[in-house]
Amino acid sequence: MDGLLTARPPIPAHPRLGTRLAYRLQRALRPHPGFRWLSARIEASGLARSLFTDVERQTKEALFGCRMCGQCALPVTGYVCPMGCPKELRNGPCGGVGADGSCEVYPSLRCVWVEAYERAASQGRAADLRLLHRPIDQRRWGESSWLNYWQGRDEGLWTAVTGDTGDEGPANNHPANNQRWVLGGS
Repeated sequence: MDGLLTARPPIPAHPRLGTRLAYRLQRALRPHPGFRWLSARIEASGLARSLFTDVERQTKEALFGCRMCGQCALPVTGYVCPMGCPKELRNGPCGGVGADGSCEVYPSLRCVWVEAYERAASQGRAADLRLLHRPIDQRRWGESSWLNYWQGRDEGLWTAVTGDTGDEGPANNHPANNQRWVLGGS
Protein backbone atom coordinates (compact mmCIF):
# COMPACT_ATOMS: atom_id res chain seq x y z
CA MET A 1 0.00 0.00 0.00
CA ASP A 2 2.98 2.34 0.43
CA GLY A 3 2.78 5.15 -2.08
CA LEU A 4 -0.52 3.94 -3.49
CA LEU A 5 -2.73 6.24 -1.43
CA THR A 6 -0.23 9.08 -1.13
CA ALA A 7 0.59 9.54 -4.83
CA ARG A 8 -1.83 12.48 -5.09
CA PRO A 9 0.08 15.71 -4.46
CA PRO A 10 -1.07 17.92 -1.60
CA ILE A 11 -3.44 20.55 -2.97
CA PRO A 12 -5.60 22.75 -0.72
CA ALA A 13 -9.20 21.53 -0.73
CA HIS A 14 -12.32 23.31 0.44
CA PRO A 15 -14.26 20.99 2.79
CA ARG A 16 -17.67 20.00 1.49
CA LEU A 17 -19.18 19.12 4.85
CA GLY A 18 -20.50 21.98 6.95
CA THR A 19 -18.49 22.79 10.05
CA ARG A 20 -21.37 22.45 12.53
CA LEU A 21 -22.33 19.03 11.15
CA ALA A 22 -18.70 17.88 11.21
CA TYR A 23 -18.35 18.73 14.91
CA ARG A 24 -21.66 17.00 15.67
CA LEU A 25 -20.47 13.86 13.89
CA GLN A 26 -17.24 14.04 15.90
CA ARG A 27 -19.24 13.89 19.12
CA ALA A 28 -21.30 10.97 17.84
CA LEU A 29 -18.22 9.02 16.74
CA ARG A 30 -16.13 9.47 19.88
CA PRO A 31 -14.49 6.26 21.10
CA HIS A 32 -16.60 4.11 23.39
CA PRO A 33 -16.65 0.37 24.10
CA GLY A 34 -18.98 -0.34 21.17
CA PHE A 35 -16.68 1.33 18.64
CA ARG A 36 -13.62 -0.36 20.20
CA TRP A 37 -15.34 -3.73 19.85
CA LEU A 38 -16.44 -3.00 16.27
CA SER A 39 -13.04 -1.70 15.18
CA ALA A 40 -11.30 -4.75 16.69
CA ARG A 41 -13.62 -7.01 14.65
CA ILE A 42 -12.98 -5.01 11.48
CA GLU A 43 -9.22 -5.18 12.02
CA ALA A 44 -9.34 -8.92 12.63
CA SER A 45 -10.61 -9.49 9.10
CA GLY A 46 -8.27 -8.47 6.29
CA LEU A 47 -11.15 -8.06 3.86
CA ALA A 48 -13.30 -6.01 6.26
CA ARG A 49 -10.34 -3.80 7.16
CA SER A 50 -9.53 -3.21 3.49
CA LEU A 51 -13.14 -2.39 2.61
CA PHE A 52 -13.61 -0.15 5.67
CA THR A 53 -10.39 1.75 4.93
CA ASP A 54 -11.38 2.18 1.28
CA VAL A 55 -14.79 3.60 2.25
CA GLU A 56 -13.10 5.94 4.75
CA ARG A 57 -10.62 7.08 2.08
CA GLN A 58 -13.34 7.79 -0.47
CA THR A 59 -15.56 9.57 2.06
CA LYS A 60 -12.87 11.74 3.61
CA GLU A 61 -11.23 12.55 0.28
CA ALA A 62 -14.56 13.73 -1.15
CA LEU A 63 -15.57 15.70 1.97
CA PHE A 64 -12.23 17.07 3.20
CA GLY A 65 -9.54 16.44 0.58
CA CYS A 66 -8.05 13.82 2.92
CA ARG A 67 -4.82 12.14 1.85
CA MET A 68 -5.07 9.23 4.39
CA CYS A 69 -2.10 9.99 6.63
CA GLY A 70 -3.61 7.64 9.22
CA GLN A 71 -3.30 10.26 11.99
CA CYS A 72 -6.27 12.51 11.42
CA ALA A 73 -6.10 16.12 12.60
CA LEU A 74 -9.51 17.15 11.23
CA PRO A 75 -11.18 17.53 14.67
CA VAL A 76 -8.66 20.19 15.74
CA THR A 77 -8.28 22.00 12.41
CA GLY A 78 -11.87 23.05 11.76
CA TYR A 79 -12.30 19.96 9.59
CA VAL A 80 -9.81 21.26 7.02
CA CYS A 81 -7.14 18.66 6.26
CA PRO A 82 -3.69 20.16 6.98
CA MET A 83 -2.14 17.51 4.72
CA GLY A 84 -3.72 19.42 1.82
CA CYS A 85 -1.17 22.16 2.44
CA PRO A 86 1.36 21.88 -0.41
CA LYS A 87 4.09 22.04 2.22
CA GLU A 88 2.20 19.57 4.45
CA LEU A 89 2.46 21.96 7.41
CA ARG A 90 0.52 20.62 10.40
CA ASN A 91 1.17 23.48 12.81
CA GLY A 92 -0.05 26.58 11.05
CA PRO A 93 0.56 28.51 7.87
CA CYS A 94 3.86 29.24 6.19
CA GLY A 95 5.06 32.81 5.80
CA GLY A 96 3.75 33.01 2.25
CA VAL A 97 0.01 33.35 2.84
CA GLY A 98 -1.37 36.13 0.66
CA ALA A 99 -3.08 39.16 2.19
CA ASP A 100 -6.31 37.78 0.72
CA GLY A 101 -5.77 34.39 2.42
CA SER A 102 -4.44 32.72 -0.70
CA CYS A 103 -1.98 29.84 -0.75
CA GLU A 104 1.60 30.74 -1.69
CA VAL A 105 2.00 27.66 -3.92
CA TYR A 106 -1.50 27.77 -5.47
CA PRO A 107 -2.49 31.47 -5.39
CA SER A 108 -5.92 30.74 -6.85
CA LEU A 109 -6.74 28.60 -3.77
CA ARG A 110 -7.21 29.60 -0.14
CA CYS A 111 -4.59 28.60 2.42
CA VAL A 112 -5.78 25.56 4.36
CA TRP A 113 -4.83 27.27 7.63
CA VAL A 114 -6.84 30.43 6.89
CA GLU A 115 -9.81 28.21 6.11
CA ALA A 116 -9.14 26.10 9.24
CA TYR A 117 -9.19 29.22 11.41
CA GLU A 118 -12.41 30.55 9.88
CA ARG A 119 -14.20 27.21 10.27
CA ALA A 120 -12.94 26.55 13.81
CA ALA A 121 -13.72 30.11 14.94
CA SER A 122 -17.26 29.82 13.55
CA GLN A 123 -17.89 27.05 16.10
CA GLY A 124 -16.00 28.64 19.02
CA ARG A 125 -13.09 26.19 18.51
CA ALA A 126 -10.29 28.56 17.42
CA ALA A 127 -8.28 27.57 20.51
CA ASP A 128 -7.93 24.06 19.04
CA LEU A 129 -5.54 25.55 16.48
CA ARG A 130 -3.08 26.30 19.29
CA LEU A 131 -2.34 22.60 19.72
CA LEU A 132 1.14 21.60 18.65
CA HIS A 133 0.92 18.63 16.29
CA ARG A 134 3.64 16.04 16.55
CA PRO A 135 5.25 14.88 13.29
CA ILE A 136 3.22 12.17 11.62
CA ASP A 137 4.39 8.58 11.62
CA GLN A 138 5.11 8.02 7.93
CA ARG A 139 4.50 4.29 8.40
CA ARG A 140 0.78 4.96 8.99
CA TRP A 141 0.05 6.39 5.51
CA GLY A 142 -2.96 4.63 4.04
CA GLU A 143 -4.24 3.28 7.36
CA SER A 144 -7.71 3.97 8.66
CA SER A 145 -7.54 6.87 11.08
CA TRP A 146 -11.03 5.94 12.33
CA LEU A 147 -9.83 2.49 13.40
CA ASN A 148 -6.70 4.03 14.94
CA TYR A 149 -8.87 6.57 16.78
CA TRP A 150 -11.31 4.01 18.15
CA GLN A 151 -8.46 1.74 19.24
CA GLY A 152 -6.67 4.62 21.02
CA ARG A 153 -3.56 4.44 18.81
CA ASP A 154 -3.62 8.13 18.00
CA GLU A 155 -3.44 9.34 21.59
CA GLY A 156 -0.75 11.99 21.86
CA LEU A 157 -0.96 13.21 18.26
CA TRP A 158 -0.76 16.73 19.65
CA THR A 159 0.62 18.35 22.75
CA ALA A 160 -0.88 20.86 25.15
CA VAL A 161 -2.03 24.20 23.82
CA THR A 162 0.97 26.15 22.59
CA GLY A 163 2.05 28.61 25.25
CA ASP A 164 -0.38 27.10 27.77
CA THR A 165 1.01 26.16 31.16
CA GLY A 166 -2.29 25.19 32.73
CA ASP A 167 -4.34 22.00 32.80
CA GLU A 168 -7.21 23.24 30.66
CA GLY A 169 -7.75 21.48 27.34
CA PRO A 170 -8.08 23.06 23.90
CA ALA A 171 -11.85 22.85 23.56
CA ASN A 172 -12.69 24.32 26.94
CA ASN A 173 -13.89 27.57 25.33
CA HIS A 174 -12.05 29.52 28.03
CA PRO A 175 -12.29 33.22 27.09
CA ALA A 176 -8.51 33.66 27.30
CA ASN A 177 -8.06 31.03 24.59
CA ASN A 178 -10.22 32.95 22.11
CA GLN A 179 -8.77 36.43 22.50
CA ARG A 180 -6.10 36.23 19.78
CA TRP A 181 -5.82 34.65 16.36
CA VAL A 182 -2.94 32.29 16.94
CA LEU A 183 -1.89 29.91 14.20
CA GLY A 184 1.20 27.84 14.77
CA GLY A 185 1.55 29.18 18.29
CA SER A 186 3.45 32.34 17.44
